[in-house]
Amino acid sequence: MNDYPEDPLIRASEIGEYVYCHRAWWLKRFEGRQSSYVRELRAGQEYHEAHGALVRRSQRTRQIAIGLFMVAIIILGLWLLQTL
Repeated sequence: MNDYPEDPLIRASEIGEYVYCHRAWWLKRFEGRQSSYVRELRAGQEYHEAHGALVRRSQRTRQIAIGLFMVAIIILGLWLLQTL
């Protein structure tokens, strides 16, 4: 039997798992065992997804604000040119 998994690629999330607990990483990767903390892992994943959505929304809002500021500067510039 081959001691190595079919997929030799190690993902960044696996590095985090290994740093946290190398034994748990080994059991999952080479023996196919799953964590007993499935609920907690799912809650963490949902938190990270929600946080990512919040960050994306904040970035969009910032881009819109910068765009509106630029439009205001252009309008102010045009108004100043007309008053001269």
